[in-house]
Amino acid sequence: MSLKYQVVPVTSFAQNCSIVWCDETMEGIVVDPGGDIQQLAAIIEELGVKVVNLVLTHGHLDHVGGTVPLSEMLNVEIVGPHK
Repeated sequence: MSLKYQVVPVTSFAQNCSIVWCDETMEGIVVDPGGDIQQLAAIIEELGVKVVNLVLTHGHLDHVGGTVPLSEMLNVEIVGPHK
């Protein structure tokens, strides 16, 4: 068992969003989904990852901009700064 990841540059800032998952369970997280939600959703589906949480490292817009729509689309909770 090992962790895998894919870095996906999102938004016009090319901010790095990461998809991290266990190659055995295929469960994973999305870190800093700043935007480009349709692109992220397509990559998640292509990888076959079951996202269990969205994780935010901090509250800058380029890191959190797509968090709510993606959490609603995937029906998962958000972990990280909420203020």
